[in-house]
Amino acid sequence: MDGLEFVDNSTPIIIADIGGYSIKYGLKDSPESPQVMPNSVFKVKSERRRLYIGNQLDECKDYSGLFYLLPFNKGFPINWDVQRQVLDHAFYKNLKIEGSNKEKVFLYTEPYFNFRQVRETMLEVLYEEYGFGTLAKSVPAFLSMAKHVQQLDDDKCCLVVDSGYSFTHIVPFIGGKIVKGAIRRIDVGGKALTNHLKDIISYRQLHVLDETFVINQCKEDCCYVSNQFTVDLEIAREKPSPIARDYILPDFMTIKRGYIRDENDSINSDLQCIRLNNERFQVPEILFYPSDVGIDQIGISHSIVHSIESCPEEYRFSLYSNIVLVGGNASLHGFRDRIYGDVRSMADSFYDVNVTLSENPIIDPWLGGKYLVNNLPTIMDNLCLTKKEYDEIGPLNSIGRMELPVFNLSSESSAPNSDDENL
Repeated sequence: MDGLEFVDNSTPIIIADIGGYSIKYGLKDSPESPQVMPNSVFKVKSERRRLYIGNQLDECKDYSGLFYLLPFNKGFPINWDVQRQVLDHAFYKNLKIEGSNKEKVFLYTEPYFNFRQVRETMLEVLYEEYGFGTLAKSVPAFLSMAKHVQQLDDDKCCLVVDSGYSFTHIVPFIGGKIVKGAIRRIDVGGKALTNHLKDIISYRQLHVLDETFVINQCKEDCCYVSNQFTVDLEIAREKPSPIARDYILPDFMTIKRGYIRDENDSINSDLQCIRLNNERFQVPEILFYPSDVGIDQIGISHSIVHSIESCPEEYRFSLYSNIVLVGGNASLHGFRDRIYGDVRSMADSFYDVNVTLSENPIIDPWLGGKYLVNNLPTIMDNLCLTKKEYDEIGPLNSIGRMELPVFNLSSESSAPNSDDENL
């Protein structure tokens, strides 16, 4: 390209994985893990005049009845006023970026199948308001793929399962190129799980529909993915149930975050608690059977097989042997084992199935971006667009210049539900 060439390693590069629930960000030369904070602005019932931006929520003394101001809606950024506040806080408060952004490079992630208008707005905000000299964009799965495959040879294949806040995406790669016609999206993510758990608890025990933050923590602490669902369901019916747990709710005075009560501890009558039994594994089951909550789609395991079988046959062996799990839902206990067991049972016996769970699936795309910047400069160059080029060719053409490499399926093997929007 005519823009930046990464000959000088001193070029300051900011990497940000901007998600619907959290934003992961940091500098390419940082030896530490990225900073992670909520991608939202909060208001609290007791302090309605104050706004808490991102990780300022740690300063809040009462998480009860939080009001969320989210830049993302249904997986896409639409509230730019809120997103600017979060980015300002990340750049200038936490990273303490100084000086002009003209000499800096900003690598950021965007939603899969992003709308053209949203893309144009993002470029305009970053170029015009933040003044970055060079931008590069990607989807999270591409960055994770680069980290796990490392050498993007023609015979290297990888399938990334990105299960995040709003959606779950199954994204296959062949030779470092995204197989666009074989991508599958499931309209279930961490938000749907939290909302379903709120509904169940509110119906059976305690009204918690306004306590999204607390119940989300409860989901993270208590829920797990069952590898033998019918067996666990029978066990849950036993009295007493070995699966049941008491979750102590925070009182925001002595207890700031809820926790699972130890079975040997006596119950303090002054503390509120909820008892979770079959909810612990029934809620995450939505990821594998969305029809349980009225979403007429197949689940993650079936989508993985469907995606791979949509790819050319000569690449399927490699795709089955290199399945990578990222995203917040991948942190649920038992998630990896369930994916492996389901895919192994559905795939032909002559395929080797290997499923890799990232050490930290939440920050894995950011780490992939760091690897891409430091080790694959040619690939990084192709994703970059300078402000000068942006001014010359305009926003519409700029979007086309920043596209990821695509592996085109033949008309015979293309999936009927492939999306026409660019990645």
